[in-house]
Amino acid sequence: MVDVDDRRVQATATKETLEDYTLRFAPRSYRKWSPAVVGVSALGGIAYLADFSIGANVGIANGTGNALLGIGIFAVVIMLTGFPLAYYAARYNIDLDLITRGSGFGYYGSVITNLVFASFTFIFFATEGSIMAQGLQLGLHIPLWLGYLASTLLIFPLVIYGMNTLAKLQVWTTPLWLLLMVLPFVFLLVRHPDSVRSFFAYGGKDGGGVSLTGALLAAGVCLSLIAQIAEQIDYLRFMPPKTPENKRKWWGWMLLAGPGWVIFGAVKQVVGLFLAVYLIANLPGAQSIANQPVHQFLEIYRDMVPGWLAMTLAVVLVVISQIKINVTNAYSGSLAWTNSFTRVTKTYPGRLVFLGVNLAIALILMEANMFDFLNNILGFYANCGIAWIVTVATDIAVNKYLLKISPKQPEFRRGMLYNFNPVGLVGFGAAAVLSILTFFGAFGEILKPYSPIVAVVLAFVLTPLTAVLTKGRYYLRRADDGIDLPMFDEHGNPSGETLTCHVTGVDFERPDMIASAIPGPEGEIQYISSLALSTDKSGDHVLPGH
Repeated sequence: MVDVDDRRVQATATKETLEDYTLRFAPRSYRKWSPAVVGVSALGGIAYLADFSIGANVGIANGTGNALLGIGIFAVVIMLTGFPLAYYAARYNIDLDLITRGSGFGYYGSVITNLVFASFTFIFFATEGSIMAQGLQLGLHIPLWLGYLASTLLIFPLVIYGMNTLAKLQVWTTPLWLLLMVLPFVFLLVRHPDSVRSFFAYGGKDGGGVSLTGALLAAGVCLSLIAQIAEQIDYLRFMPPKTPENKRKWWGWMLLAGPGWVIFGAVKQVVGLFLAVYLIANLPGAQSIANQPVHQFLEIYRDMVPGWLAMTLAVVLVVISQIKINVTNAYSGSLAWTNSFTRVTKTYPGRLVFLGVNLAIALILMEANMFDFLNNILGFYANCGIAWIVTVATDIAVNKYLLKISPKQPEFRRGMLYNFNPVGLVGFGAAAVLSILTFFGAFGEILKPYSPIVAVVLAFVLTPLTAVLTKGRYYLRRADDGIDLPMFDEHGNPSGETLTCHVTGVDFERPDMIASAIPGPEGEIQYISSLALSTDKSGDHVLPGH
């Protein structure tokens, strides 16, 4: 039986996750937003200025031609891998960790990839925080160390209240952000049309031509953003049920805010390089600051308006962008840390604890001046992110739909899944390890630029191969969850029927429930939520495998 302490832990977890849905799917009763509001909120999370830095960095290192090819490769990979993940999240209302559990990794196996995602959030939080600190230093003469601290502390109160607050913040700030970002670029094209010719002729710091090696080096850095789909999914899981009446809007916003985020990301990278080349060509000594978005925009604003107003606009743009993306980084990171910790320890410390942990790590990275070696960090990280995302996307697209080895409907509940599934662990593990070794030159300098390709190919090949060899036997520990109610409604959406969790006394929707192995006083079936089951230290409620 469950002791008093376990009940207290489960009750606390239930209370604190009713809005965050840290450990479970997002119920229909909470998902009251339209597809448009969810989509705009998700796209608000890509307001980051790191794209401008990334585009500038890969262009300065490899030249415009290689950078454009690399950005194109990046966009294609993101679109192909992002679609199945975004669809599953929006259709079944679960985040990428829950998708990963049932897509080749197992209940505990996905903890590994959850930590990969958590590292993504604090790396990019630190990147955006560094950019904001640069803006504050330039505009208000605030020391960088203090700017790092301010950019961190500012985010904490905004993330406390979950999706309700984040949706409002993203929707309200998007029009001003778009105006401040787009106008300078349009102005530059009209006022200085010759800058286009200079842009395409730019050969980078070495002045070399277009090559496959240069393009892949650029693509590798850009592909560090592949895990951004997980942050898009943290919003997309709140999509309303898809019905005949809203299916066009549902599909449109799912595609645009899901894999479609890369369209905006790729455009920002190209614009970042364009602005960098313009500064290098027209501003003496600009080589050292051309990759810093605050300087990129400031110089164009100065061409448009008086100096004092240009500085104000640049600082406002940087602050808005940093807030829009870093509330998402902080929110998603806290969910990822909490999810992993609770599953491993069966203890729920509260999401705010890990919000603090995530922000603390990001602050340490900023104070260590990680911005100066951003390309190296992103190039290394890209291999882990690619291995994870391609493995899960392949399991959905190939193993579920093509080979029909993996169960088509997602499963994430403890007891229904094996703890570990070799399908995802082999695909991800081999792809990550070998691509990282390639990145660091273990297989020679010639192969070094191809590490992203190694990650993509190995994950894509080994995931279905392992599924075939194991005959898919490690996906489901049980096929029956012991509840005699349909999981989905007439339109294929997760059911909104509710059942009472006998541990917490709270009503949960059908997809979040499972029969308890402990019968009631009269021998009747009792139900337990996946949330309560995840904190059940005794394991008494877990149904036997069959």
